[in-house]
Amino acid sequence: MHQKAAASMAEGVFPADDLPDVDVCIVGAGPVGASLACRLGRAGLSVAVLDRAELAGMEHPDLDGRAYAIAAGPKLFLEEAGVWDALPRPSCPIEDILVTDGRPGEPASSLFLEFKREDAGQPFGWMIEARALRVALNTCLAATPGITVLAPVEASITRRADGARVSLSDGRSFGAKLIVAADGRRSRLREEAGIGLTRLPYGQTAIVCAIAHEFPHDNSALEHFLPAGPFAQLPMCGTDEHPHMSAIVWSDKDGTAERFAALPDEVFARQVESRMGTERLGRVTPVGRRWTYPLSAQYAQRYTDTRLLLVGDAAHGIHPIAGQGLNLGYRDIIQLVPLLVEAHAKGQDVGSTELLASYQARCRPANMLMLAATDALDRLFSNNNPVLRLARDLGIASVHRIPALRRAFVRHAMGL
Repeated sequence: MHQKAAASMAEGVFPADDLPDVDVCIVGAGPVGASLACRLGRAGLSVAVLDRAELAGMEHPDLDGRAYAIAAGPKLFLEEAGVWDALPRPSCPIEDILVTDGRPGEPASSLFLEFKREDAGQPFGWMIEARALRVALNTCLAATPGITVLAPVEASITRRADGARVSLSDGRSFGAKLIVAADGRRSRLREEAGIGLTRLPYGQTAIVCAIAHEFPHDNSALEHFLPAGPFAQLPMCGTDEHPHMSAIVWSDKDGTAERFAALPDEVFARQVESRMGTERLGRVTPVGRRWTYPLSAQYAQRYTDTRLLLVGDAAHGIHPIAGQGLNLGYRDIIQLVPLLVEAHAKGQDVGSTELLASYQARCRPANMLMLAATDALDRLFSNNNPVLRLARDLGIASVHRIPALRRAFVRHAMGL
């Protein structure tokens, strides 16, 4: 595709002639959908990416407080897709994870679990800013041959046994062998396909933001369990203005979390400090915007329909207690890509019933186990029952004392 044509499509202004058919049409240009497009484009498949929003508009230059923890398996995928090397800012490795239990304003329990550098042989994950990932994805989408980006655009999709047809709001259309629904928790494609959804509300809301702190984090993360919900601190790369920075994901009861998020900076900072269970970071200063997200788990009854498959949040959503939400979406496409690349190389149908069934068999059982595990963790730890408190403290202390068990937890969380 010529550079001028690619630029006009990215801005939602299309040439007069019709669009060519593609192997795969991905609906949703978020991290999972866009990464999948980049990886498939590099493998020689033709891909169309549709989104209702203008992608360039997502590259806001200001630090907005949101960041992703990327595990080792997804990091390798992003490298293979050409995305990792396009990041405009360095990532921050997570080399230690401290897991503690306590109450606000009190020191953490003396029984704890710590994952150390020697448990993994490499970082447990890497923290990258949400805006940095967006810039890298946009760069790769524009530079990778075989990818057509259509955004902002509205489209309707007709799926039949022999293929799919995508009709754009400007009257033009194109064919696709496979439609990938990467359109989020409220997936319209999932709903149109009649795929049932089960939701598990938690009565919790997460506060997400960035903080500057007095002392360096030494690439260490914290998961501190509190009666109203878990509090996570994740290390980030600093700036000239704030050399020591972290991201926080603070879960609290619905209504309460929104009130905390609206507090003045100084008051909010003291509330953050009271929930860390430790003084290792010193004084805290909020940086940038604060975001609130109602928390729930959800899962689709199936991941496929005729010429359609679901990935990422369209297929599943879990509690952020283990930082696995986005990584779970990346695990979907890590399993999907070899199926599509092999079928394409052999001249087979990338939207066949057999391929879709194989994808679901690879992904859904493991995803359901992860959902069950995070759901159980939240219900076990987000309470103040003294018997449960003692049991969970003894449990995490026991895992801490068994290196082989620690390493098994680590490998699974890293996606290796």
